[in-house]
Amino acid sequence: MREHFRQCILPVAVAVLLCFGCCVVGCQNETTDPSPDYLPLDDSEYPYADLPRIVIETENFSGIRDRETIHPSFLQIYGESGPESEVLELTVHGRGNSSFKMPKYGLKLEFKDKLALLGMPASRDWVLVANYGDKAHLRNYMAMRLSEWLGMPYTPRCRFVELYLNRRYMGLYLLMESVKVAKERVNIAENDTSFLFEKEGEKKIDSPFFRSCTGEPFHVRSPKNVSQESMELLRTHLCDFERCLQRACTIDSGAVAEWVDMDDFMPYYWVQEFSKNEDANFGRSIFMTWQKGGKIHFGPIWDFDISFGNESYERNRGFDGWYIRKYRWFGSMFRSPEVKEEARLYWMEHRETIHALADSVPLYRAIIEKAVKNEYRRWPIITNTENWALKDPYESYDEAISVMMDWMERRFQWIDAELNGGS
Repeated sequence: MREHFRQCILPVAVAVLLCFGCCVVGCQNETTDPSPDYLPLDDSEYPYADLPRIVIETENFSGIRDRETIHPSFLQIYGESGPESEVLELTVHGRGNSSFKMPKYGLKLEFKDKLALLGMPASRDWVLVANYGDKAHLRNYMAMRLSEWLGMPYTPRCRFVELYLNRRYMGLYLLMESVKVAKERVNIAENDTSFLFEKEGEKKIDSPFFRSCTGEPFHVRSPKNVSQESMELLRTHLCDFERCLQRACTIDSGAVAEWVDMDDFMPYYWVQEFSKNEDANFGRSIFMTWQKGGKIHFGPIWDFDISFGNESYERNRGFDGWYIRKYRWFGSMFRSPEVKEEARLYWMEHRETIHALADSVPLYRAIIEKAVKNEYRRWPIITNTENWALKDPYESYDEAISVMMDWMERRFQWIDAELNGGS
């Protein structure tokens, strides 16, 4: 009897394990059509939610397990009743810092040709932002709206979409323009003396990079294939600015403005300060440009999933207290009475625009209302706090929105009172 049991059960168990293994590794034994006419979409479980659906299939359904491996892929955009684009060739790889380690992760898309996606200007480079750590799914979108309202020279355009990857529903995403030098994006010259660069964190520093004289790591995004000579030109300029911050810039009238374009800095600062964006304490995702002979320009803004009361550290999460102006370069800049006063005047002039952001939340929520139901059917985490990014449990999506809106109103009132009180 025991032998008969082994003969009957073991083959079934092996088959189950093989099937399970296939699912875990992304069914690597499957092959994809090298020239498909269309990419299938099964939305029987996750119905159309009034948003574009992006369907991606990697070559042979290969799984995305790191940020380095480039996957040849196909993409097609679906509307309500069928495809609304041709099948497009591209490459895909994982993106994000700590967010890539989450169950729902971001993707970097690079097409063979420039494409205008969902009404945004044509480009080859795009990103899909997962917003897994933001249970409201609105924080990045809101920050971009405020940046636009305040007139920053460039704000990454974005559209809400739903993603199907290798025939599995992945959830609600934000399709965004990547930060790069281009006429319709960061519009600066492309030469050896014009730079787009990013202040990065210590956990992940992309090459090419250098450290300033105070040890801050900066990743040079443009020019591509930057020479050591050009990188040293930028480094020397930033070191000179740091020396000024340590001495004259905090004392001399208007000295900071000799180095930094304040017209760009003030809206940049207030989007970060009002939202209390945790990454923006001169930690990472701080983009700047500089062209030889000119001033340092801050922007564009980026990465707001841990903002608007969603900060990961308890000490940062209250609606009160100055945040951005306390740290590193920003802390030194705000020792200048002229910078403080200019920031105060800017707030007073634009306070109603900033306040309007909270009033707009119901409008933005309505855009994704149906998709959120699909999202939380796929990722039932509204009460979950197990992941480091999932800090607060909510009984419902309504509560998540209500808590965020309340935080925004309290934050606005605190800043308004502090500046009117002369603090």
